[in-house]
Amino acid sequence: MRVLLLLVLVLGSALAQSYTADWTSLDSRPLPPWYDGAKFGIFVHWGVFSVPGFGSEWFWWHWRGQRDPKCMKFMADNYPPGFSYPEFAPQFRAPFFDPEDWADIFEASGAKYVVLTAKHHEGFTNWGSPFSWNWNSVDTGPHRDLVGDLGDAVRKRSLRYGLYHSLYEWFNPLYLSDKKNGFKTQEFVMQKMLPELYNMVVRYKPELIWSDGDWEAPDTYWNSTEFLAWLYNDSPVKDTIVTNDRWGAGCACKHGGYYNCADRYTPGQLPKHKWEKCTSVDLRSWGYRRNMKIVELMDLPNIIEDLVRTVAMGGNYLLNVGPTPDGTIPVLFEERLRGVGAWLAVNGEAIYGSNPWRVQRQNKTDTVWFTSKGSAVYAFITTKPTKNYIILYDPKTSVSTKVTLLGNPTLLPWSPIQVGGGLAIMLPELPFVPGQAWTLRLDGVL
Repeated sequence: MRVLLLLVLVLGSALAQSYTADWTSLDSRPLPPWYDGAKFGIFVHWGVFSVPGFGSEWFWWHWRGQRDPKCMKFMADNYPPGFSYPEFAPQFRAPFFDPEDWADIFEASGAKYVVLTAKHHEGFTNWGSPFSWNWNSVDTGPHRDLVGDLGDAVRKRSLRYGLYHSLYEWFNPLYLSDKKNGFKTQEFVMQKMLPELYNMVVRYKPELIWSDGDWEAPDTYWNSTEFLAWLYNDSPVKDTIVTNDRWGAGCACKHGGYYNCADRYTPGQLPKHKWEKCTSVDLRSWGYRRNMKIVELMDLPNIIEDLVRTVAMGGNYLLNVGPTPDGTIPVLFEERLRGVGAWLAVNGEAIYGSNPWRVQRQNKTDTVWFTSKGSAVYAFITTKPTKNYIILYDPKTSVSTKVTLLGNPTLLPWSPIQVGGGLAIMLPELPFVPGQAWTLRLDGVL
C-alpha cells in the first residue's frame, strides 16, 4: 500500500509539472528560485552592428529601413557607394576577444548571471547556426563560436548564463513575405526562427531566454506557447530555465516568466509579479558607439541608486554593456562594472536573496530605500546625510533592536522618536564607498 501511495504521489507530481501550450497553464509555472535570489545581471549587446558603431544597434534599420538622414550621411562620408550592411560582417573580427577576461570582469561586478545577444534583429547569430548560412560568427567575421566560448568562461565562475534571442529579423525575405501576408503564413517561423531557437537551447542549455523582437505579430504566429510548453516540459533546461514576457504582440507585462514590460521599466509601486529592469551604461545605445561621450553614460552613483530602487521594488537589475567589434569591453564600462562589484562586496547581503519590505521607500522620497531578509531590515541611504544622524520613521523598534552599518560591526546608538515607531540613529563618519550609498542593518524591528 505504501509503495502504491508513493507511486501515486510521484505520478501526481510529474503530472502537476506538465504544462500545456496555453497561457493559463504556462503562466502558472513557478519561477525557478535562482533568478529572484540573483538580483543583478549583466546584459551584453554584441554583433555586426558593433562595426559601424554609429547611432545604436538599430543602425541597419535606421539606415536602410527608415533612411535616417544622419545614418545616410555617415555611410556616404565613410564608405564607398553601394556598400551593403552584410559587408560589415567580415570586419566583425573580434581579435582581442578573451572570454576569460570578460568573465573575470562580470564576476568582479558582483553579477550572478550574464545574458549575451545570441541573435539580434539583424539576424546574425553569434554561433554557427545551421539555419543562418554565412550570416553567423563561425562562417564569417571572428570565425569562432562566441556564444559557446563565453558560456564556458562564465559557467566556470558559477555564474548563470542566459541568451538574448530576437524573434523577428528586419530584412529576412521569409519574414517580410509572412508580414506581407498579414502573418497568416509562417514560412519564417517554421523554416528559420523555431528550428534555430530549438538548436540554440539544445546546444547551449541557457538558463535564461531573453526574448525580443516580438511586437509586430501575435504569439500565435511565433508559435510561442508551443515552444514554451516544450521548454518547460521536455527541454534539457526545463527545471532551471527562466523566460521573460516578449513572446508576441500584447504579451509584455502579461504573459511569460518574469516581466520586462518595457526597456528601462521603472514601476511606481510594488508590482505583484516578478519583474526586471534592463538598462544600459550608455544611455543612448545598447550596442557599442564609437562616438559616445562620457556625459551620455550612467555614472556609478546613478547605477547604484537605480540598482537599489529596483531591488527594493522586488525587481532584478540587468545592466548592459556594448563591447567593441575588436572584442574588448570599453574601459569606462569596465570601470562602472568593477565599481558596482566593490559596492556589492560591502552591501551585497542587503541585495542578494532579499525581499521587498512592507515599506519600500521612506516618505515617498528617493533617498532611503528598504529591503528585508529573514528577520533583518536593511535601509539604503543613497544621499549622504547633512547631519551626524538619520531618522527612520517606519521601523517599529523593541528592546532588542540593534543597528549596524554594513562594513562596520560596531553597534550604532539609537533612540525611539515616537510611541508608534521610528528611530533616530547616530551615524559614524561615513566612509567613502563606491557609488556613495550606505546600508544600515536593523535587527529586532518590525
